[in-house]
Amino acid sequence: MVINDNFLLQGKRQKLVELLKHEGIKDNKVLSAMTTLPRHYFVNPMYVEHAYDNKPLPIDKEQTISQPYTVAFQTQLLQIKSGDKVLEIGTGSGYQAAILLKMGAKVYSIERHQALYEKTNFLFRKLKLKAHLFYGDGYKGLPIYAPFNKILITAAAPSVPDELLKQLDIGGILVVPITSSNTQIMTTFKKLDTTNFEVKKYGQFAFVPMLKGKE
Repeated sequence: MVINDNFLLQGKRQKLVELLKHEGIKDNKVLSAMTTLPRHYFVNPMYVEHAYDNKPLPIDKEQTISQPYTVAFQTQLLQIKSGDKVLEIGTGSGYQAAILLKMGAKVYSIERHQALYEKTNFLFRKLKLKAHLFYGDGYKGLPIYAPFNKILITAAAPSVPDELLKQLDIGGILVVPITSSNTQIMTTFKKLDTTNFEVKKYGQFAFVPMLKGKE
């Protein structure tokens, strides 16, 4: 990890945010968080010079830190309000969770890969980022901390696990890429009551698959 920020990296970050605006990201809270939070803190040191390219980058355990546009798009769909209690499935590098923290959310994040969980936990302590990080099975969620105002799934799933829908508060929003016929469609579920959801689809994206269990 590279924990320093200089004018060159800040300039690259600002150019990336301008690109995101051009690509249709309009939520000023998302743009502000991505302007102030150094993405290069969360990438492998060998990829620091590419940290502000609008593309995913590899991290440990054959996972990736998502493309900045994808992070911004998913976060915008969540409609984050300060104080929102957010459950993230798939901590990965921790970048998405850190963006949510910068926006004033209370973040609970689950990672199934122990190596990633430990690495991100260490990084968050170093950066003094206060999220609730867990090593576990994202399919089960965190029922003892439910309900959540928002739930974000950062891996592609064939459907939303019922357990996660149960843990979403009434009026809450769940964002997930749904796999169907070899494509992944970004989808939101807004919980209208205990059994009914308003479902909207927002185009194709690319994610690693959501897997059960932990390792």
